[in-house]
Amino acid sequence: MNQNNYRCVITVVGIKEYIGECRIVAFDYETAPDEKYRTDDRAALDAHKAHIVGCSFSVAIDSGIYVPVAHKIGTNIDYDDFISFLRAFLSDTTIIKVAHNLAFESQMSYALGIVILSPVYDTIAASQMTLKNNTEFRTLSDSGLKKLVEELYHEPLPSFSDVTDGKYFDELDAQDSETIRYGSADSDYSLRLYYKFNNWFDRMLPKHRYIVEEIESPTAVYLGIMKYNGVPLNLKLMEERKAEAEKEMAQIREKIAFLIGDIDIGANCGTNAFKKYLFSTLKLPVLKNTASNREAADDQAMQLLAEWCAENKPELVPLFSLVTEYRKWNKIVSTYIDGYFKYRNIVTDCIHPDLFSLSTDTGRMNCRNPNAQNMPRKTNDPVGVRNFIKAPDGHLILSLDFSQIELRVGAFYCRDKVMMETYRNGGDIHAATTSVIFGVTYEQAQDKRFPDYKEHRTIAKNVNFGTFYGLFPNGLQKTLKFKAGVNLPLPECARIIDNLKTGYRGLTTWQEDTKAQATKRMYSETWLGRRRYLSGIGSKDWGVKSFAERCSLNTPIQGTAADILKLAIVRILEGLPQRTWMRPILQIHDELTFIISKDRLSEAVSFIKKCMETQPFPEFDLPLVAEASCGETFGEMEELDDV
Repeated sequence: MNQNNYRCVITVVGIKEYIGECRIVAFDYETAPDEKYRTDDRAALDAHKAHIVGCSFSVAIDSGIYVPVAHKIGTNIDYDDFISFLRAFLSDTTIIKVAHNLAFESQMSYALGIVILSPVYDTIAASQMTLKNNTEFRTLSDSGLKKLVEELYHEPLPSFSDVTDGKYFDELDAQDSETIRYGSADSDYSLRLYYKFNNWFDRMLPKHRYIVEEIESPTAVYLGIMKYNGVPLNLKLMEERKAEAEKEMAQIREKIAFLIGDIDIGANCGTNAFKKYLFSTLKLPVLKNTASNREAADDQAMQLLAEWCAENKPELVPLFSLVTEYRKWNKIVSTYIDGYFKYRNIVTDCIHPDLFSLSTDTGRMNCRNPNAQNMPRKTNDPVGVRNFIKAPDGHLILSLDFSQIELRVGAFYCRDKVMMETYRNGGDIHAATTSVIFGVTYEQAQDKRFPDYKEHRTIAKNVNFGTFYGLFPNGLQKTLKFKAGVNLPLPECARIIDNLKTGYRGLTTWQEDTKAQATKRMYSETWLGRRRYLSGIGSKDWGVKSFAERCSLNTPIQGTAADILKLAIVRILEGLPQRTWMRPILQIHDELTFIISKDRLSEAVSFIKKCMETQPFPEFDLPLVAEASCGETFGEMEELDDV
């Protein structure tokens, strides 16, 4: 690294002279907390508590400029001139904007009212789409800039703390050589990674380059926008519900104590003392073990024990009913009330979850701090957790959800005529499956007055969601029992699966071909080429091999569905600068959620539906359907037919 090629620039003219006609430009922000939040350890990473101190740019390897924006020592660029330039630069659709951790740059830019427009390139996303050995892709923890630079260039970059020595970045001298070197190096090495990763993609996995450039990098921009907007909370309602929940839990604890005495049940009825009471004192059978071969006491174990007691020790059934109820209340308080309060941002009164686009094997997004993707269903939620999420006055929460996208993708893959015609004609796939597995007509399967309609449809729905992933009778039996409350004997489950394969002839052919191809290649992939290696698929251990085979079936469907959702996000992102009244806040599985002005409902639904229902790639020949719902709270969403 030749730091002599790093220099400080304090005019927009100087920035433009450096960039010149270059169409690939790396950039990076240095930030510091606003004065009000200087004692908050993580404020510099929070766009609601921090500001941009400086920005670096690099257009050539071993080259870079540092532009001081808000240093307390030294000379800064004119702030208004710089923001004006930055807005034009980030909106320029002829320049590839490269950054390491583009989601962070996105949220800091969005705080200034700027949406970063494609083409963009996130080198963290690129890192996670490259292999670190023969069969493993780099994870997020493998993809920090300093770690990558040391691994790939053998040049240790100094840490932030080494450079700042306990100060914030805005307390460093803007013109000091170490300040310039630290700021410029981030952009320089981001640009180097851009070329290195693309060279690797071109040689090893060209389709991954397309995914990084056209899908994952714009998605990173969208993640930063969602992070900035956050999820608005009704704090008053949360306080009220917490008091109610704690009162209810105290009453349940008293009832449990009446039955078992002063055994310590802890916060979740999972203490060693409680397990000892169940398995040693009461001598109940161990019906489920943990991974370390100890007695399990999770919800499923409790349900199994309750069922065993119903037949063998009915006097203990009330205990397990109380334990189940207590656990439900405890999860609500710890996860959705105390958990949301813990992550509440004091500036916005919102939670701002960390959202990740590449932390799952199939490419589905996930969320933590807190996990806002797993709110309880209304049917199992006595306090109404979803009502904690409330739109500001004059606004609505709007969600659009892909209807049965994995089933549609599965039908597209297996080319089964019955499935494809059902979707092309706007039919009811659950009725079609009911007809196939129970031997009734399609009309009878849709008739709510027909005998066993409700149970048949419940079974058909659960069968559908496992149809493409290699259902076995045991698995179907457990799924129906624990997820749908339907008890079927194994022979009946086997008969249903046989009927399914007979009725959907394209399904079995696709499954066998896909497993065979994955076994030969040792990997599976989505339609667009997102790859997942399956080292266990050649194993002689049936359990290992069977799991890998299910992954080989799951990846093309769930992964392609995830790619389709992200392609919709890319289209939405393009339209955000003209729709400042539309704020993305969440992504939950196949659903995108926004805060919108009430008077913009029709406009928002029309735009988002178009983005989601557009043909994702030329070969996809089934209709996509996005269903809209809205409400003032997330718990009061009503489906919209026509708006």
